[in-house]
Amino acid sequence: MAEIRALPQSLVNQIAAGEVVERPASVIKELVENALDAGADRIEVQVVAGGVKQLSVCDNGHGMPPEQLPLAIAPHATSKIRDLDDLEAVASFGFRGEALASIQSISRLRLVSRTADTDHGWELSPGVFDEPRPTPAKAGTLVDVRDLFFNVPARRKFLRTERTEFGHVDQLMRKLALANPDVAFRLIHNDRPVLDLPAVTLETIDQRIAAVLGQGFLEQVREIDASASGFSLQGLVASPQYARASTDQQLFFVNGRVVRDRLIAHAIRRAYSDVLHHARHPAYVLSLRLDPATVDVNVHPTKAEVRFRDARGVHDFLFQSVHRALAAPGGAASSGIADPDQSGLAAAGMPFGGEAARPAIGVPTTGGGRSAQGYFSLLEQGRTGEGEGSRVAEPLPEDAEIPPLGYAVAHLGEIYILARNRDGLVIVDAHAAAERVTYERLKQSYRQQALSAAPLLLPVDLGVSPVEAEAFETWQEAFAAAGVVLDRVGPERVRVREVPVMLREADIETLVREMLAEMRRVPLAGDDVPRAVVDDRIDEILSTMACHGSVRANRRLTVAEMNALLRDMEHTERSDQCNHGRPTWRRLTIDELDRWFMRGQ
Repeated sequence: MAEIRALPQSLVNQIAAGEVVERPASVIKELVENALDAGADRIEVQVVAGGVKQLSVCDNGHGMPPEQLPLAIAPHATSKIRDLDDLEAVASFGFRGEALASIQSISRLRLVSRTADTDHGWELSPGVFDEPRPTPAKAGTLVDVRDLFFNVPARRKFLRTERTEFGHVDQLMRKLALANPDVAFRLIHNDRPVLDLPAVTLETIDQRIAAVLGQGFLEQVREIDASASGFSLQGLVASPQYARASTDQQLFFVNGRVVRDRLIAHAIRRAYSDVLHHARHPAYVLSLRLDPATVDVNVHPTKAEVRFRDARGVHDFLFQSVHRALAAPGGAASSGIADPDQSGLAAAGMPFGGEAARPAIGVPTTGGGRSAQGYFSLLEQGRTGEGEGSRVAEPLPEDAEIPPLGYAVAHLGEIYILARNRDGLVIVDAHAAAERVTYERLKQSYRQQALSAAPLLLPVDLGVSPVEAEAFETWQEAFAAAGVVLDRVGPERVRVREVPVMLREADIETLVREMLAEMRRVPLAGDDVPRAVVDDRIDEILSTMACHGSVRANRRLTVAEMNALLRDMEHTERSDQCNHGRPTWRRLTIDELDRWFMRGQ
């Protein structure tokens, strides 16, 4: 039997390095977080060959006296915690005491530091000289790392190209810059400045966000500033039409720490579920603050993952906060060119520090009440030959209060509504807008158990597969609550007897088959299925119903019907996106039209 022996400390450090140091970006993360803990407000990172050949982090923090330098690279030596109470309520970034010891064990490390009350610094370079020696230095600390993984060739083989490794460094620095807006960051790669971000003030917060995420993100954002039950959430979420093909613009901070967490991602994804287009991903920059004692940041060696004591509470708080921000009627739909008063955040304050609130961007709802006769009422009259209404638009009243979406002037190609408001031209996809209005009404009626069903003059029989028949039996009550009443009249046959009033003109057979297909995605009904899963399927059923019950393309609308739809949109949550995540309307201002036609030039 092999003898049990204690491993040498050098090997222990290299094993720890395998957990802490994955690539150059991992080293930079640890060193920058140490600089932030040291009170630095200026941090410069220099990288050569993607960080594999050399990287250094220089800060203007409080520095270290010479007797502390050997301890800084010793394993499990830290100034951040003293006892178990400190560990259970961690308020600093680096606290495990592993990073420098691990980095030193797999690289050639040089440490230079100087405190503000001394006239020179001290340098330590393990393996070259193990005792600190005096050296000229600025106040703060410099950590220089060369030849990463030089003595662990197996690990070095797993590194990617210089471009890929630097891409990870660049992405990390942008995240840290957004998490710490009051700190100036500079990134240099192969002697070429890549980022140069001054510390943020109220006047320059928009510059930092634009530099990190681009001006396009700023033009499509909505502000979140919510607090409840000891949680505080601040930041920006992009409108659904800004959704991206990847998750590269999803930044989340917990107590200032950059984290990736499946619970957080799921909550935000659910908030976008009604408005996100297919496989697209939302973009956001959000900062969650909560009592450090209620979150465990020590569950992962790199502290990139966290565990919440009240996971359900955090999930629900995030979902509700983002859900409300996306539900604002009118939203941020536009021509894609930001209004002058929307692009600047100078008066808005810092979105992550909680010092001031940023005003929401978007079109406000009208001050007046609903139109006397809603869009669906007019549509129903049109089916019965009543209330055809004028097909000629009335002149825009000069002295009247004009609602945000204005008044209809034409139905273009029997698809798009053209409307005029005080700012210019509004273009609405009639089917997409009606689909959203219908969907929100169905959801509200379903949750209030007030969906009114009407008997079909001639019941509709349809054949179903055994699997579909089983799905119907399982979810019969859910169908009834949605206003669709079916009976099973044979082993593989069902009869549709009632549907919601607004769906009487829909293709009933196709509608029911799609509803059954949605329900088959939930394996079983009952306590063993999470309620959120059931709710998602119900919402998808209602979305399917809304699509079948909305006005179809190529159906010509009267002016009265178009105006009624515009008014309903102004009073409907998420009306700027259809159920599938596509925009429902766009705006072109007079100034934009003038620029198109070069008027005044």
